[in-house]
Amino acid sequence: RRKTHPIHRHKLELKSYKKPYNCDGCKELGFGARYRCDKCNFDLHQDCMLAAPIAHHDFFKNSTFKIFHQPQDFQRYCYACGKPVRGFHYHCEKEGWDLHPCCRNLPNNLPIENIKFKLRNKVSSKCIWCKKKNLEGTVSGIRGWSYVSECKEYHFHVHCAMDMVIDGWRNGAFNNQDGNSLAALENLELPVLRQHLSGNRRSSSKFTKVVKIVFKTIVGILLGDPTVVLTGLLVDVVAN
Repeated sequence: RRKTHPIHRHKLELKSYKKPYNCDGCKELGFGARYRCDKCNFDLHQDCMLAAPIAHHDFFKNSTFKIFHQPQDFQRYCYACGKPVRGFHYHCEKEGWDLHPCCRNLPNNLPIENIKFKLRNKVSSKCIWCKKKNLEGTVSGIRGWSYVSECKEYHFHVHCAMDMVIDGWRNGAFNNQDGNSLAALENLELPVLRQHLSGNRRSSSKFTKVVKIVFKTIVGILLGDPTVVLTGLLVDVVAN
């Protein structure tokens, strides 16, 4: 289970902790399983640790992305989430596109509660979180990717799912959870539902349930470990 990585002198071991961490590769937040060096307190998302040297993506036909371990000489932004590139990233030299490793690995399809969600780079509906079709107010000006249901009732920006976690981090949702990241995610649900679903005529129990599960799923993938939220998803399904 121990592996080497060119940016670190010691071997890294796949471990799983409930406490959140900052990935030393992409410099983004992470939960759960990670490759770790205890001696140096060094952590990598699994997607960062196992990033292939060359990659492609369906949204960028005939384009090739190379993995870079350091940011470019000037500020660049991820085309999926719109957030800054601060460490590991995939870069297309021909077109100038950039992707975080975890964003690059977002699945194209998410089946949840018999509802099919598809990853889109162009949308016609408004995001449930920000109430906008495209990202607004980001420094990058990038439109960003979204998960949209086939029925068009649900639309979530990838960027907004991450904002939910970052807002919770800043507001103390991860405090006093005994290092339990799953409990922290559960703690985030209340403000999300209160602020962004209140007054929504579609806020039936099923609508609310689907919103909760989708946000958990996207967040788990972006933070480098979908299995962190798997238990929570099973609890939701069984409880309902």
